[in-house]
Amino acid sequence: MSQTRRPLLKRPGIRILAIWIIEAVALLILTNIVPGLSVPSLNTALIAAATIGLLNALLWPLLSLVILPFAVLTLGLAALVMNGVIILLAGDLVPDFDVANLWTAILTSFGLTAINAIFSALLTIDDDNSYYRNVVRRRVKRMARAEKSDVPGFIFLEIDGLARPVLEKAMADGHAPTLKRWLDSDTHKLVEWETDLSSQTSASQAGILHGNNDNIPAFRWYDRQRKAIISSSNPNEVARLEKTHSDGNGLLVDNGASRGNLLSGDAPIVSVTASTMKDLSRLHLTDFYAYFVNPYNLTRTMLLMIWDIILEKRQFRMARKNNVYPILDKHHRGGKYPLLRVFTTIIMRELNVYTLIGDMYSGVSSAYATFVGYDEVAHHSGVESIDALDTLRKLDEQFARLESAARQAPRPYHFVVLSDHGQSGGATFKQRYGQDLQELLQQLASEFRIQGIMSTYEGWGHVNVFVNDAIQHDQRTGGALKRVTRGSTVDGEVRLGPGERQEEVEAGASMVVLASGNLGLVYSTRLAERATVELIETIYPGLLQGLTAHEGIGWVMVNSTSQGGVVIGQNGRYFLDEDQVEGENPLADFGPNAAHHLRRYNSFVDAPDIYVNSFYDRERNEVAAFEELIGCHGGMGGYQTRPFLLYPAGLTLSSERLVGAAAVYRQFKQWLDQVQAA
Repeated sequence: MSQTRRPLLKRPGIRILAIWIIEAVALLILTNIVPGLSVPSLNTALIAAATIGLLNALLWPLLSLVILPFAVLTLGLAALVMNGVIILLAGDLVPDFDVANLWTAILTSFGLTAINAIFSALLTIDDDNSYYRNVVRRRVKRMARAEKSDVPGFIFLEIDGLARPVLEKAMADGHAPTLKRWLDSDTHKLVEWETDLSSQTSASQAGILHGNNDNIPAFRWYDRQRKAIISSSNPNEVARLEKTHSDGNGLLVDNGASRGNLLSGDAPIVSVTASTMKDLSRLHLTDFYAYFVNPYNLTRTMLLMIWDIILEKRQFRMARKNNVYPILDKHHRGGKYPLLRVFTTIIMRELNVYTLIGDMYSGVSSAYATFVGYDEVAHHSGVESIDALDTLRKLDEQFARLESAARQAPRPYHFVVLSDHGQSGGATFKQRYGQDLQELLQQLASEFRIQGIMSTYEGWGHVNVFVNDAIQHDQRTGGALKRVTRGSTVDGEVRLGPGERQEEVEAGASMVVLASGNLGLVYSTRLAERATVELIETIYPGLLQGLTAHEGIGWVMVNSTSQGGVVIGQNGRYFLDEDQVEGENPLADFGPNAAHHLRRYNSFVDAPDIYVNSFYDRERNEVAAFEELIGCHGGMGGYQTRPFLLYPAGLTLSSERLVGAAAVYRQFKQWLDQVQAA
């Protein structure tokens, strides 16, 4: 059988020659751009490029050990400075190659990598081999050599917040060519699954990774027994959550890896996973911090970050210029938000891909990674905005890299792509009505002090897990990070970002209202148990009537002493226990399984006194978030309850309809068991 000839630029010798010429040309370009840099001829440029490459090969392994403690702290800037030192040294060694000072050398280092990346991409030199594999393989070599196996492993790739209808539109419009190719070539199939009432990450990942998401009413809720507000962005609370929900048989328990997740699925190998941040019994692979030491990785990541910040500024400016509605204001898309955006869209994405390739080279049986960039951008720019779809397109490119890398792994891998929930769009409750839910409740119960926590700050939770993971499990980096972040430490944990301090019930507050997308949870903080509808109407007369009469409210759910769960709408009631409707059905627009979900959530120990869900406009496909986010999730209505599952065509679904996150867990476990038994 004849073998396909490798393209010239893929051959190591030709590739090295091409990169050498590119670097020499780059030096000639930079001599006209960088102040203090002089490269008078092509001959000098070729010698200088060769010298820089040789010095990198000889000195970089030693220098990287010196700067590793500062790699995470500076997001790789230390590596850029050190590479500048190497270029400065080359200036002393190569005649006519003049580098004025360290600043000139640093700019030259940055420019060299930038031009190299651009030309390599144009010439298709920058394939997975050149970008990832040399560094990643070195990491794997330090581990036990992976044995070859014919048993497939599983790579679960979660795109946070992406609904099936949005994915289908994205594929049709060219924003997800890799996933579309998988579908068009019949290697994969696409189905939709249905979330529980709480369409947000902690509830969904508890179900998907552990098969149990009981008593997780929302992203944030009130624990009556502990008299404390529980937040899914608090790693201590997430660790407690996993402890109470895991039976030891999580999705990843058998030699699996958890990457960038909220919960671990009992994986023995973890990184940037909130629930295991302080769990020293797990293998925390901090080798991925070496990502920031590699000058190429660093400069490429910095360029991507700078470009993404420019994009965000431009996209926001164009949206305002074109009178796009709805749109968030400068308070929500200015300030620190562009930095938060690049952390989720660039840094978390790059590190996840970097570690997943290492996982495949190591031969792990399964790995689950969460990619949070689309969710963060869609929150602020809109569910189907070009901003969010562009983020999806760039993530799709990384899936192609993973697919390519899998060909070099010691075992075959099944790629399963899914989302934990979708997002629903629309102007926020406050944008529509001039007041948020807390202010509405305060107006309806003016005699009482009502505290409101109306933002989840989900994105900052990812940043905090990353920083705290570095502090906990990398002694050299951790010490530096501790000193820098001392002012943002609460109970021994770093809490960066707005609102990321310990949340407590304020003195004098009779009631607390918590927002989770377009789902609100109202608790009376002075009662030891859940208030019944009879008690609510006695203590807060007119409150329920005022809520249900408001055009922005779709329904409220309360518990009756005599009738159990009752869902109240503007023109009717649904008695859940009796499955009876009085007047108009308030759940008519929320799907055929709405009553099933509400019946279950009404039984939770920490169910609020009042669940409040915004309206859902079926014609416009809009909800009204109680948070200031124009793409939201957490409750019912629209795309938020319609995530997707894209799976290998050779696998079979045990049920035509997957309802609830725990059903996805059962399906995944069945697949894992099947390939092991085959």
